[in-house]
This record gives sequence, C-alpha cells and structure tokens, in this order.
Amino acid sequence: MQDVFREFKQFLMRGNVIDLAVAVVIGAAFGAVVTSLVNDLIMPIIAMIFGKPDFSSLTFTINDAVFRYGAFITAVVNFVLVAAAIFFFVIKPINMLMTRARQEPPADPTTMKCPFCISEVPIGATRCAFCTSELAAA
Repeated sequence: MQDVFREFKQFLMRGNVIDLAVAVVIGAAFGAVVTSLVNDLIMPIIAMIFGKPDFSSLTFTINDAVFRYGAFITAVVNFVLVAAAIFFFVIKPINMLMTRARQEPPADPTTMKCPFCISEVPIGATRCAFCTSELAAA
C-alpha cells in the first residue's frame, strides 16, 4: 500500500502535472478577463451602434416551434469578439516579442573583402591569397 502512495506522490510531483494545474488556473483567470473585456467594453460599443448588445429576444415561430436565432447570433458575436480580443491583445504581442527574441546579433566577421580583387580573405591576412596584393593591417 505504501508503494501505491509513493507512486501517487511521484505522479503528483511531476512537472507536467503541476504545469497543467497552473495552466488551468491561469486559463480560467484569463478567460474571466477576456469575457469582461468583451461584455463590459466591446458589447456596449455594439449597443451604441445597433441599439442593443443582446439579440437573444429575436425569434420566429413555425407550427408552435420557436426558433431563437437571436441567441445564436449573440453567441456568434461573442465568439468573434473573444477570438479577436485574444488575437489582438495576446497572440500579436507575443508573436512580436518572439520575433524580437529570435533575432540574434550578427556574429563578428571572420573575413573581409580584398579591395583589389573583391575576394573573401581572412580578417587577419596581410596579403590576398588570390591576387597577392598587400592588404592594410587589420
């Protein structure tokens, strides 16, 4: 029985289990932020333009069957707004930061061009190996 508890403890202490737990908690908190951004800032702008941010009252009826197409429209609008908020406020900035981080500084040059024959020669050379011209001291 102690072996089972030891294995269970090892399982819980693995990095990937803890990382997953942290990711779930941060994901839930971030979801609340994005939902608040959409509901509290973007949807009122839509309400100013279209008159109301919630289309769920839009329905039509055929043979006593009520089709609530407004609820579907509201869900689609919310999805598009959440996706746009995530893209513009998370994905684009992270991509820009990753691009900056990937750009490595240029390496120190190891060769130079011979001014007479334009061949590549080692930076410390005093004579060109191709045209035998004397090069200025580096």
